Amino acid sequence: MSEAEPNQNDESDTPELGRDSEIARVSASDTDSVEAPTSPSGPVAYRETAAKVKEFPIQPGVYLMKDAVGVVIYVGKAKNLRSRAGSYFQKTALLDSRIASWVHEICDADFIPCESEVDALLVESRLIKDVQPRHNKELKDDKSFPYLQITTREDFPRVEVTREPDTSGVKLYGPFPNAGSLRGAVQVMQKIFKFRTCSLDIDETDERWKWFRPCLLASIKQCTAPCNLRITKSEYRKDIKRLQLFLTGNKTRLLKQLQEEMQQASQNLEFERAAKLRDEITMLESLDERGDLDTHVQPEVFYIDPKKGLAGLKKVLGLKEIPRTIEGVDIAHLGGGETVASLVKFIDGLPFKPGYRRFKIKEVKGIDDFRSIHEVVSRRFQRLYDEQDVFPDILLIDGGKGQLSAAMSAFESLQIPPPVVLALAKKNEEIFRPGITEPLMLSRHSFGLRLLQYVRDEAHRFAQHYHHILRHKSSFDR
Repeated sequence: MSEAEPNQNDESDTPELGRDSEIARVSASDTDSVEAPTSPSGPVAYRETAAKVKEFPIQPGVYLMKDAVGVVIYVGKAKNLRSRAGSYFQKTALLDSRIASWVHEICDADFIPCESEVDALLVESRLIKDVQPRHNKELKDDKSFPYLQITTREDFPRVEVTREPDTSGVKLYGPFPNAGSLRGAVQVMQKIFKFRTCSLDIDETDERWKWFRPCLLASIKQCTAPCNLRITKSEYRKDIKRLQLFLTGNKTRLLKQLQEEMQQASQNLEFERAAKLRDEITMLESLDERGDLDTHVQPEVFYIDPKKGLAGLKKVLGLKEIPRTIEGVDIAHLGGGETVASLVKFIDGLPFKPGYRRFKIKEVKGIDDFRSIHEVVSRRFQRLYDEQDVFPDILLIDGGKGQLSAAMSAFESLQIPPPVVLALAKKNEEIFRPGITEPLMLSRHSFGLRLLQYVRDEAHRFAQHYHHILRHKSSFDR
């Protein structure tokens, strides 16, 4: 198996509810296993609704739960409408503290199909704001829920997630029920519209910005780098306008606009601009493949300070500059035979999940961690070298001297200069470096060590997750 790429459609401007006539009814006898709670309309309506949601489509969307008089009492989003809506009619629903107190009120259900999880997240937010279902009341409680905020008075508007939105000079979208999902959506949208999320105060008329070093989002093509004046104010604002069209549900209109601009650019022989617009159109049309929020979501809370961790690594490793990217590699074994590997990517001390990769080891028979590491490092860096992509500042291997030697041997075989390569041995948290016999021992409270542990543990978690997926698949393939 080669390196797995991360997950990568006209729609009406206003999505329509699924019609009752399009949903096949299932007889009440088919849902006798459902324990119907006491309901104002009796168990029949509850069972009929349980049967109805069994015919919901298996696709992303928004579901609406209604009471006996047809009032929407709850709105939620789903990656799989049938599965998520159906969970409200299982016995476990009565034990879920979030819904147990009102699930008995459900007498009907409906849905709005969406093309991706990102679309569903945006539709859910708009519906909750407009309909204000009584059991989505958590958005009105004292707890501060996140908004998507776009600044309007800057040369290059910023896009940010905030729980304390500004009162002027911004355009707000939300609130959103889930901060993690919103951050995942921002990651997905940033791949398409390439807006900035930094807090820099950029002035287009200040020539000094031409010598500013852009962050890594520019290198991975998720930002057009206005901080380096690589894009004009007018062109950048066009991208923001497109983002706003998308956020308000006007995807069809946006695609039509992009198609017209691409044709015009082509006629004017502006081929680079036409290619950029073509790529935006392709990404929008394939948003269902790119919009997996679990892939893109970023954690909100970290047990270390990323900036202090990176500064600490610069100091203890004697680096000329603070490292920006760290990749971590780990190996896992499937039933003593099949071997898999993971590679995780951190940018500025934080996990960058679109950069995660999985490998199935192909050239090693049995258990041999050293040869497995050699294969993974060879495949990863040969590809980066061939595609002239940026190497990480630090490559971290889970293990000791042997694992480190295996990684360095891969670079020697490829005849490619390596980045900074480290191995972190778990027993005593020793850091091994090429050409240095004695390991580096840092304080257990060191921010640099904590960051390396974070990368190592995340690589281990991701490898074990892949291991479990393959083990589950093999058990069903027998």
